Amino acid sequence: MSELVRLSFSLDATLEAKLEELRTRRRYSNRSELLRDLIRDQLVEEVWEEDREAVGTVTLVFDHHAHGLHEKLTDLQHEHHDVILATTHVHLDHHLCAEVILCRGRSSLIRSIADQLRQQKGVLHGSLSVSSTGAELR
Repeated sequence: MSELVRLSFSLDATLEAKLEELRTRRRYSNRSELLRDLIRDQLVEEVWEEDREAVGTVTLVFDHHAHGLHEKLTDLQHEHHDVILATTHVHLDHHLCAEVILCRGRSSLIRSIADQLRQQKGVLHGSLSVSSTGAELR
């Protein structure tokens, strides 16, 4: 870990109260940890805005009885085998499945893959969770 640096800064009382409420709501033990995570969140957002190499997970919930859906999802994943690192498939009940797809590549390509996957007929819900490779967070 890098050398610890102490900072001092001023906030309006109202903003400080909101910071403290946020810290409490998110159950951080101190403000420093909260501020570190807020800064890291902003750095990850910049990675995605600047279309740099990133990591993302696509979560899909779908009806596995939907005609041809499994083949379409598999075909799309094969088309992007260089970006998709891993896939986990679970059965939620007799009809519903969930799939989590881990991707690494340019953020615009990951977003495009997520959009293509969740647009398929039979996909009930799809979400993209974004992160970075971690290089800029050290």
